[in-house]
Amino acid sequence: QWYQRRVRGAVREHVYDGCRLGVGSGSTVVYAVKHLSALVNTAGFKVTCVPTSFQARQLIIENGLHLSDLSQTPELDVVIDGADECDPFLNLIKGGGGCQLQEKIVAACGKKMVVIADYRKKSRELGEQWKKGIPIEVVPMAYVPVMNKLRSFGLDPVLRMAQNKAGPVVTDNSNFVVDAKFCQPHNWDVLETKLSRTPGIVETGLFVDYASVAYFGMEDGSVSVVHKPVLK
Repeated sequence: QWYQRRVRGAVREHVYDGCRLGVGSGSTVVYAVKHLSALVNTAGFKVTCVPTSFQARQLIIENGLHLSDLSQTPELDVVIDGADECDPFLNLIKGGGGCQLQEKIVAACGKKMVVIADYRKKSRELGEQWKKGIPIEVVPMAYVPVMNKLRSFGLDPVLRMAQNKAGPVVTDNSNFVVDAKFCQPHNWDVLETKLSRTPGIVETGLFVDYASVAYFGMEDGSVSVVHKPVLK
């Protein structure tokens, strides 16, 4: 119930008639899309939905919502997505499901990004709860030199292997995923710049300065709302 409560609160507060909405990936999106569908049917809202993944696309279709894409709807009013971890500054680690490239592209097209997660994703520092590292999408031919470069940044890279097939995980974009583990906090803005300048890296699951507000479903059933701090 608390999970659905935080989803309902986020959808009701940020989605409105005529809204152009980015729909994220993962477990959160299932509840968000179902509640969005109910809101559209009861309130008569017209909402245009742009998905970040195949999963999100299918959910939008199955729930009878208006499906679009960035070629038709390149500017979004709100993006609702989950996170694998979130710190007090709303820096995020995303991409546990391997959709970090599409998620970041859609997030960058939104005027506002709203994060919905449970209390286990709320951390004082990135890496406190999420121990699998930063998901990094890599061009297959470059994964070895990229992993060497990541080690020079103080990271411990591991090529993500598939569970139900032999070989590595392959993303929707036909790339590999390297999970870059770390033992201590970094200056995330600086690290993101280093990663983005590394040839062979397509995109990272480190989301710095994207989220505006986060809704956390707490263990006691309450919902904690965290707004992005205003730096003076």
